[in-house]
Amino acid sequence: MKALVLAGGTGSRLRPLTHTMAKQLIPLANKSVILYGIEAIVAAGIREIGVVVGGAARELRDVIGDGSRFGARVTYLVQEEPLGLAHAVRVARGWLGEDDFLMYLGDNYLSSGIADLMAQYRAERQVRRGTGSPLRPADAWILLAKVADPTRFGIAELAGNGTVARMEEKPAAPSSDLAVVGVYLFTPAVHEAVAAIEVSARGELEITDAVQRLIDSGRTVRGSLVTGYWKDTGKVDDLLEANNAVLEDVERSVHGDVDEDSEVIGRVRIAKGASIVRSRVVGPAVIGADVHVRDSVIGPFTSVADGCRITGSAVRSSILLDGVRIDGAGPVEGSLLGRHACVSGPGPGPRPQRLVLGDHSSILLAG
Repeated sequence: MKALVLAGGTGSRLRPLTHTMAKQLIPLANKSVILYGIEAIVAAGIREIGVVVGGAARELRDVIGDGSRFGARVTYLVQEEPLGLAHAVRVARGWLGEDDFLMYLGDNYLSSGIADLMAQYRAERQVRRGTGSPLRPADAWILLAKVADPTRFGIAELAGNGTVARMEEKPAAPSSDLAVVGVYLFTPAVHEAVAAIEVSARGELEITDAVQRLIDSGRTVRGSLVTGYWKDTGKVDDLLEANNAVLEDVERSVHGDVDEDSEVIGRVRIAKGASIVRSRVVGPAVIGADVHVRDSVIGPFTSVADGCRITGSAVRSSILLDGVRIDGAGPVEGSLLGRHACVSGPGPGPRPQRLVLGDHSSILLAG
């Protein structure tokens, strides 16, 4: 079994931030989204991982490395243009060979990982092969979740026996509220299906079309409902919600310097080298290394990455990437601030400011 992690998209819904970084590298609780997926893959027993990359290949390589720190081996596969999920499978065809494989979208976050799905998949194949059952093991197995707006997702209809009867990509009139989560298990049979499909109206090779091709050709496709929390972090609100979910599990750990005029309340993680002066930090929250907070209020539900400087400000329910500067501003709320972004103002006021800033942006808030 191999794993194919997709990280080649443009992240258009997260611009301007994704003009300068891959969306899969945006952090939740100060750790890149894609690393949660890789850790889940390794925890499920898969050690051979291919990462499909595009324009942000170098940065992804720098963050993920060769996989050795995860106990895995990572191979990078270049997708010159983001032409769809099924196109990524075509790009990886030579590396995948004739192995079964897991496909995992690199901007997905699943709190419960994929161990349960992998256990189901392996158990079914072992039982069917061991007993001589006339029922074939599934050639695809997809993870599903009930959603309020299925028009935003690929959707699946389940038959009574747990098999998938129909798949459709972002339908205008959905016949199901079961969204495809972005985790798939495939046998090599999918390659024939991928080779047979055509470009969709969206200009992409859709993996839903390939799965539907498997169904139409008499192949077995199974679906399982996700356990635990799941979020596709492709939009700002979804990223902030996922960050909140990860922060809910943060344990209190204070290794930085907190002066006697400051207060740290609840489940807060403060890294070594951080300093909190005449300030209040309310959990759940994480504060990275070399962060300096002075005369400010941080949290709850805030992630502050390494090297940030926050002075005379209030920040809550936000994600701050490396090196952000906030001076005399706030409350900054529900915000996503890119690396080395600068926000300044006349001091905290009654009206929350919601900001989405790209790397190295600078903004001056009016009084």
